[in-house]
This record gives sequence, C-alpha cells and structure tokens, in this order.
Amino acid sequence: MNPKRPFTILAVLICAVINVVLVVVAQEQQPYVLGPGDVLEVKVFGQPDLNSTPQIDSEGNLSSLHFIDSISAKCRTEKQVQKDITLAYSRLIKDPQVSVRILERKSRQPASVSGAVRQAGKVSTERKLRLNELIAASGGITEKAAGTIQILHTEPVLCPGPGEVAESLPVAGTAIPLQIVKLSDLQAGSVNPIIRSGDLVLVTEAVPVYITGSVVSPGSVLVNDQLTLSKALGMVGGTRKEAKLSEIKIFRQKGTAAQEIIKVDFAAIRKNQKPDVLLQAYDVVEVSDAGPFGNGNWLQILAGIFLRGAPLPVPYE
Repeated sequence: MNPKRPFTILAVLICAVINVVLVVVAQEQQPYVLGPGDVLEVKVFGQPDLNSTPQIDSEGNLSSLHFIDSISAKCRTEKQVQKDITLAYSRLIKDPQVSVRILERKSRQPASVSGAVRQAGKVSTERKLRLNELIAASGGITEKAAGTIQILHTEPVLCPGPGEVAESLPVAGTAIPLQIVKLSDLQAGSVNPIIRSGDLVLVTEAVPVYITGSVVSPGSVLVNDQLTLSKALGMVGGTRKEAKLSEIKIFRQKGTAAQEIIKVDFAAIRKNQKPDVLLQAYDVVEVSDAGPFGNGNWLQILAGIFLRGAPLPVPYE
C-alpha cells in the first residue's frame, strides 16, 4: 500500500468533518420545508375541537383539518402553513390563535451508503446534505476504495432550489439516473454534489492485481484509479537487480477461459521511450529473471545434470 495513502485519507476525513460542522451551523438557520408524509400538530387556543395532528398527503396538502378546506404545505415552512391555517379559521372564529409544529419528519428517506467506507448504513437527509458530509458520517473511506463513487438517484428532488432540476424517476427506455464521482475530484474540492432523499451511494472497492517473479515483495496490490505498471511495481518494492526489464509479461483474462499475454518493455518505459501501461482488475504481472535461472531455465539445468551428467544449453534471449 502507498505509505502516503493513509495520511491522504485522514486529511480528507478531517476536512470533511470540518465542513460538516460549518454546514450544520449554516443550515440550522435555514427552516425545514415540509413534504408529503410529514406529520404536524395543529392547535387552536381555546378551541380544543379544532386541534388535530394531520399528515401531509401525497399531493402535498393538509386535507384533514377540521371544518376548513385543504391547505397547501409542500415545500413550505411550518410558519407559512400556520399563517394560512390562521387565515382559514378566521372565517369561522374571531382572532384565532393557531400554533403549528412538526411532530414527525417523514418526507425525506435516508440515503444509504455502502462499499469502501468504515460504517455502512443510512444517513438522514432531513437537511441539505453533500457527498463529503455523507462520507464523514460513514466514518470515512477505507484503503480499499477504488477511486470512484456511484450515486443512484431513486427519487426526484423534493423541493428544488434555484438552478436545481427535479428529475423524474427513470422509466423503461430512459437513462438510469446514475452519477459517478471521482474520489480525487472530491478530495480536491472540485466536485461535491448534493445527496438527495433516498440516494444509494456506493464507494467502489478496489480489486487486486497480482505481481510475481523478480520483485522485492511479490503479492497483490489493489487497483485504484489509473493504476499503472510503474506504480504497481513501486508498491511491491520495485524490481530486483536480476530482473529482465525488457520483457515483463501481463496475463489478462478475456472472458471465462481466454487469456491474453501482453509483453511490456519496462526498460523503455523507465527511459520515457514508451508510454506506461494501465493495469486492469485481476491482471497477473510476471517479472522474470535475466540470468540463467530465470524463465524456468533452472529446470533445464537440473534435467541435464541428472539425465546426461551435464547441463543442457541454456538459451539466452
């Protein structure tokens, strides 16, 4: 693993937590706007028969208030709704004193986050929530993060603000409302989308690449965003002195059974004579030795000793 990566992740987490605090403080001054499913408590002073606990219906209205017509409540504050209810009851009684408060907030479904985070689960979207806040609320990303975050929108924007578009749910024949964010862009602060009610957020997990042969620490490394051969070899300590850099083999799966063998001149890559190679999930990188014991030549030597008393000729490339 890249030794700088844990510090990068920690720095992102600290910045995200700071942003959460600042945004919460700022948004505490913004009133909550109502939506379908929210439950209110309506009280009329001195008129207990008019008290009720109505729920906003699917059309966004309060349609079960006693003795008055429906009151529009969707995307409005409780104070705005209180003013309209007071006006409606003023036609029945003199100077009604009406109070309205929110009993239950049910109009925003929580967002779900999973994948390469420390605490997968659901996060409340009762207030405006951004992606970095969601990641912070989930404990931050882990070392297994692949480099992209997928956001699947399952519901339209309830109360779109200026410049926002209330996208409809996908139907047959339309594009799936899937947004993909690069982790590097989120870390740089260039992208930080708003998380909607009901969003499904997946921090994709990295898959392995296997490195074997003449390297310092053979093993697997995780494919993150744009993993090159040079970077992968560096993550396993680099190549040994006896490594044959002019022909490194990459075994790549094609389908269920087919396999592609890619030969790479890494010596030319190090000299900037050829472009670096991007690795793919589950690639097997084989770095052979340039000496007589590389590429399985030791088997030929042992066979010659035991079968003929002398080693067979060793082919050099």
